[in-house]
Amino acid sequence: PGGERRPAASVWERVELRCPHAPLQSPGMSWCLVGHEVSRRQMECPASPRPSGGKGGCQASTFLSLKPHIFAQLPLAELCCYFCTLPNSCLSLCFVSPGFHLSGTVTEPATATEPEMTYKVAISFDRCKITSVTCGCGNKDIFYCAHVVALSLYRIRKPDQVKLRLPISETLFQMNRDQLQKFVQYLITAHHTEVLPTAQKLADEILSSNSEINQVHGAPDPTAGASIDDENCWHLDEEQVREQVKLFLSQGGYYGSGKQLSSMFAKVREMLRMRDSNGARMLTLITEQFMADPRLSLWRQQGTGMTDKCRQLWDELGALWVCVVLNPHCKLEEKTCWLRQLRKWGDMDVCPLEDGNYGNELPNIANALRQSSNHSQDSLARPRRTVFTRAIEGCDLHWQDSHLQRIISSDFYVSPAYQREGESLLFNAQGQPLWLEHVPTACARVDALRSHGYPKEALRLTVAIINTLRLQQQRQLEIYKHQKKELLQRGATTITNLEGWVGHPLNPVGCLFLTLTEACRLEEENCLEVSDASDSKPPVYQHVPVVSGCQDRGESYLSLALEVALMGMGQQRVMPEGLYAQDKVCRNEEQIIARLQDLELDAVLVQTLRKQCILLLEGGPFSGLGEVIHRESVPMHTFAKYLFSALLPHDADLAYKLALRAMRLPVLETTAPPGDMTHPHHIVSVVPNRYPRWFTLGHLESQQCELASTMLTTAKGDMLRLRTVLEAIQKNIHSSSLIFKLAQDAFKIATPADNNSDTTLLNVALELGLQVMRMTLSTLNWRRREMVRWLVTCATEVGVRALVSILQSWYTLFTPTEATSIVAATVMSHNTILRLSLDYPQREELGSCARTLALQCAMKDPQNCALSALTLCEKDHIAFETAYQIVIDAASTGMTYSQLFTIARYMEHRGYPLRAFKLASLAMTHLNLAYNQDTHPAINDVLWACALSHSLGKNELAAIIPLVVKSVHCATVLSDILRRCTMTAPGLAGIPGRRNSGKLMSTDKAPLRQLLDATISAYINTTHSRLTHISPRHYGEFIEFLSKARETFLLAQDGHIQFAQFIDNLKQIYKGKKKLMMLVRERFG
Repeated sequence: PGGERRPAASVWERVELRCPHAPLQSPGMSWCLVGHEVSRRQMECPASPRPSGGKGGCQASTFLSLKPHIFAQLPLAELCCYFCTLPNSCLSLCFVSPGFHLSGTVTEPATATEPEMTYKVAISFDRCKITSVTCGCGNKDIFYCAHVVALSLYRIRKPDQVKLRLPISETLFQMNRDQLQKFVQYLITAHHTEVLPTAQKLADEILSSNSEINQVHGAPDPTAGASIDDENCWHLDEEQVREQVKLFLSQGGYYGSGKQLSSMFAKVREMLRMRDSNGARMLTLITEQFMADPRLSLWRQQGTGMTDKCRQLWDELGALWVCVVLNPHCKLEEKTCWLRQLRKWGDMDVCPLEDGNYGNELPNIANALRQSSNHSQDSLARPRRTVFTRAIEGCDLHWQDSHLQRIISSDFYVSPAYQREGESLLFNAQGQPLWLEHVPTACARVDALRSHGYPKEALRLTVAIINTLRLQQQRQLEIYKHQKKELLQRGATTITNLEGWVGHPLNPVGCLFLTLTEACRLEEENCLEVSDASDSKPPVYQHVPVVSGCQDRGESYLSLALEVALMGMGQQRVMPEGLYAQDKVCRNEEQIIARLQDLELDAVLVQTLRKQCILLLEGGPFSGLGEVIHRESVPMHTFAKYLFSALLPHDADLAYKLALRAMRLPVLETTAPPGDMTHPHHIVSVVPNRYPRWFTLGHLESQQCELASTMLTTAKGDMLRLRTVLEAIQKNIHSSSLIFKLAQDAFKIATPADNNSDTTLLNVALELGLQVMRMTLSTLNWRRREMVRWLVTCATEVGVRALVSILQSWYTLFTPTEATSIVAATVMSHNTILRLSLDYPQREELGSCARTLALQCAMKDPQNCALSALTLCEKDHIAFETAYQIVIDAASTGMTYSQLFTIARYMEHRGYPLRAFKLASLAMTHLNLAYNQDTHPAINDVLWACALSHSLGKNELAAIIPLVVKSVHCATVLSDILRRCTMTAPGLAGIPGRRNSGKLMSTDKAPLRQLLDATISAYINTTHSRLTHISPRHYGEFIEFLSKARETFLLAQDGHIQFAQFIDNLKQIYKGKKKLMMLVRERFG
C-alpha cells in the first residue's frame, strides 16, 4: 500500500501494491478482491504518516465476524477502516511467509450459535498477483473468502509483523548435514501421522539409484515462485465460475438469476477496464456454460424463441466478445485463439441467431416469392448470423491505421491549413479529423476503448465520429434539396440507412452518448457507487469543453452527447424483421430517451436541440422526420413526444411542427406503391395481407396515441392548434379504440371538476367521438355501447345544438336500436333536460327531433325499435298513431310473437286495451305450442292474451279462441285457459258503449265449446304420446295427469261417458302394461 492514488475502481478490481517499507528483497504482496466500488485514497501503508486524529494499530481481527458473502459485498476501503478499529481478541493469526508463499492460521471467535473455528490459509503469489489460494473453510464461491482476504490485508497493513524469509530451498542450502537431518526428523515428528508415509516413500526413492527422482537435478520449491518466462495471472476458480453460471441459467431467470448473470458480465467489463487478463478467461468460462444450456436444443426443436431476459443476456454476451476481440493491445496469438473459439461456437446448431429467431435459417417466405428477373437463387437463403458473428467480424479489424492512431493519441490532431481547401476523406473543412467507417463498427471501437480502460482515447474517437456524421448529414441534405421536387411528387422515398442504429446489437447511439456524458458527470465527494439502481440518484452533468486543435469550437462534450443522440434517434430506418428485433428497437429507444431526460436543458443544450430538430425536419431520406418517408420506416412517435416536451417551453411553434410531422404511420395507410423494391423482403409480405408483420404495431399505435394526447393537453384553449391536432389525429390514427381514448382524455381535461369547461377542447372531444361512431358503426366492437353512451354525455356537455345534430344525423353514427334505446331515450330523459336548463322551444325542438328519429328507426328496424318508438312518441298523438301503424304493418312480416306480446302489454299499460288485443291476436298467429311444451316462456303471454280478450267481452273472446286452438296443443295450458274463462263473466273491462250481461259462460255453447273439445282432444293425444315411451317411475305422475284430464272431460255434458270410454280404450290398447293398467283400474275403475 504505497502513496499512489487513482480514481475509484469497481468490481473485480486488480490491486497491485507493493509496500515501500518492506525489505527490498521482499517479493511484495498483492491481492484480488471481488466486491463493490473500491477507493484507493484510504489505502495507505500503516507505516506512512497518518492524518491527525487517525487511528493506528491495525488489527487483523477484521473480517472474521463477517460472513464471506457479506464480506464480498462490502467496499474495500470500509473494510480497511473497520480492520483498523476492532480489538485484538476478535482474531488469532499465526503466519509465516517464506519466499513467494504466505501461510497462516485464522481463528474465528466463538459466537452465540457457533463455536470457535480455526482455518489454515495458504496464498501463493507471483509478480504482484495472487496466483492460488486455499482455505480450510471450503469456500464455494468465485469470491475470495473472508479468511484469505483477512490474511492478505494483515500482511499488507502490518508488513513489519510478518517476518519475511527466503524461499525454503535457500534456507535448506544454508544447513549442514546434521542440521538437515534434525530438520527432517523434527518435521516428521511434528506431523508424523500426515507426512510419515510420504517421507518413507521419498526416502526409498532417494536411496534407489535408478529411481525417477534421482534422474532430475535439484528439487521443487513451492515457495520459490515461477520462472520469469512463465505466464502469471490472478487466481480465478474456474470450477466455481462454471458452477455458478450453470446454476443461474438453470433457474431460468427466476430468483434474481438474470440480475446475477448481468452482475457477472459487469465484472468482466470491469476486469477488461483494469486490463486484467482474467477478463477474457472468465468470459470464455461463462460462454461455455451458456452454450451448454439444455434449453437451447429444446427451443430449436420446438422452433420457439427464448425468453426476453435470456435473449438480452445473449446480446450482452455477444457485445462483450466484440469488446474483447477489439482490445487495442491484444496479441495476435490471443486474437487467433479467440477467433477459433468463436467460430466453433458459431458453427454449433444451437447457437442463437442475432435476430433472436431460430426460424430464419429457412428461406424467407417474402424472398421466396419472385420479385423480378434480377433475383437469383442465392438470394433465397440469407446468411446465418449468430450472436458471435459480429465478434468474428471484429477479429479482422485492427488499430494500425496511422490516421486512427493519430486521432486517438492526441486532442490536437488537425489537418494543415494549406490542405483545408476542397474535399477530403480525412478532415472536414475546419481541419478536424474524420473517421469514415461503418458507424456501428466505429462505435464498437469506442466501446472497446472504454471497456479496456482508455477513456480519453474513446472520447477522441467519438468526436471524430460525430464530425463525420455531421458532414454526412450536411451532404445528404444538399442532395435532398436537388431531389426534393421529385420525391414530393412521388410521395415516397428509399431507405438510405440500410442498418438502423437504434436497436442495433452493438448499440452505437448509446455507446457514443455514454462515452460523452461520462466525461461530463459530476461525482459527489467521497461517494462510492452502489449497485442497487433503485436507490441511485439521477446523474448530474456539467459542460466540459471539447479539447480540440481548432480555436473557434466552443462546444462541450455534453452538447455533443445530446446532438449525437438526436441524430441517431432521428435516423430514418426500416423496421427490422422478427418479434425480438422489433421489440429491441422500442426498448433501446426508451432507454436512450430515459438518459436524455436526465439532462437538464440549459441555453447551450436548447440551442443544440433546436438546431438538430430543424435539420431533422428539413432532412431527406436520412431523417425519420423528413417530409417524405418510406412506407415501412420506423415511426418517430416516442422520440417526437420527448422532443415536443423538451422544445415546448422554448419554441412552441417548432415543437408542434415536429410533433405533427411525427404523427404519421404510413404502414397503415395503403399497400406498397408499385415498383418500390427497395426492401423486397418486407414489400412482398404485403401480398397475402394488407400490412407487413409488425409485431409491435399495437405498441407503436399506443405511442402515437400518447403523442396526440400530449399535444391535445398542451393545446387546451388554443383553437387553431387544437384544430390542427384534431386533423392530424383524424388523418393518421386508424384504431377506433385509441381515438376513443383520446376523446375521453380530451373530455376529461376540458371538464375539470373545480373550473369551467373548455369549449374548444370539448368540441375536439366531440369530433373525435363522432369519428369513433362512424368507424365502428358497421363493425363489431365490445365497447360500442360504452362509446355511444359517452358520446351522448359529451354532446350534452357541449350543448343543445350538439344533441340536435347527432339526432338529425343518427343514421351515420348509430344503429336504429342504439339511436332509440340509448341516444334518444337519454336525450329526452328528465336529467338531461335539467342539466341543460332548456326553455320550452328548446325542449320542443329536441322532442321533435327525437320523435322523428324514433319513427325513422321503427320503419328501418321495427323488430327492435317499435317499442322504443312508441315510448318516445307517447306525448304526440300523431307520432304515436304513426308508430302504432308501423307496428301493425310490420306484424305480419318480420316481427316475432314475443316482440308483439311485449308491445301489446305496453299498449294495455298505456290504456289502449283494444289495440293490445289486436296486437295479441297477431302474436298468436306466430305461435305454435306443442303438446309437451308445458313450460314454454310464451305460456304467460297466452294466458294474458286470453284474460285480456275475456275482459273485453264475448266477441273478443270468440275471436281469439280459434287462434288459441290453432296455436296451442298443450293440454294443461288449454285446460288452464278453459278454467279461467269459466270462473268469471266476460266483459269486466267495461269498454264504453258496450253492455255487460254479467253471466258466466257455458262450456256447451260457443265459443267455449270449441275450446273444450280442443282441450279434451289434446288430453287424449298427449296421453297416447306419453304412454308410448313411459317408464315405471313416471306411472304416478301419469295417473295424476289422467285425474286432471277427467276434470276437463266432466265439463262436457256427456263427459263422464267420454272419459269412461277413454279409459276402456287405454286398457285395451295398453293391456301389456299390466302394472300401469292396474293403477288405472284402481283409480278410475
